[in-house]
Amino acid sequence: MSNEENDPFDTYKVVINHEEQYSIWPAERDNPPGWRECGKSGTKKECLDYIGEVWTDMRPLSLRRKMEEWSRNPPPAQAAPDLLPQGKTLVERLSEGEHPVEIRLRPENTAQAVKRCVDRGYIHVRFPNTRGGTELGLRLNAESCDWSGGNFDASTGSIHLVGELTLDMVKVRCIADIDLSTLQGRGRLQSVATATT
Repeated sequence: MSNEENDPFDTYKVVINHEEQYSIWPAERDNPPGWRECGKSGTKKECLDYIGEVWTDMRPLSLRRKMEEWSRNPPPAQAAPDLLPQGKTLVERLSEGEHPVEIRLRPENTAQAVKRCVDRGYIHVRFPNTRGGTELGLRLNAESCDWSGGNFDASTGSIHLVGELTLDMVKVRCIADIDLSTLQGRGRLQSVATATT
């Protein structure tokens, strides 16, 4: 038996709310609070087909009005916050002092996934306090890295990562200490010409 045959109601009506959202309601019942009839009734299929024809913009009325207002009078553009000092290149800024860093792996962000990256010799380290977040792909220098303080299986302890890359046409070394329980830590960049671990 189809759902239509199991339906206890023969006739429905199309109702609409103050946000111009549509629904169907049994014709023999009073409208639910906040909804009014819009003049269409019939079988469930007829009512749903009608809604499919007339409800072409699924956004609530208040959102449509707000977006129309924004298109006429756009809000002033606001620069994204950049928590690093201005007037210097990204490499210069990330080379001064230490900065928050994090590892964000997809699809799984775990210490075990970090271990797989370490085994491949390549990992991404992100500096979240830059505009948009700066994510750097590092080719790890196994001789300079130190995994001895971390337990990947238990997600405890910390590891010391060192890897090189070219950023803004400058060869740099990224040095980061990562807590395996949070996959966050502190890091910095150094010019390869002057880098020491």
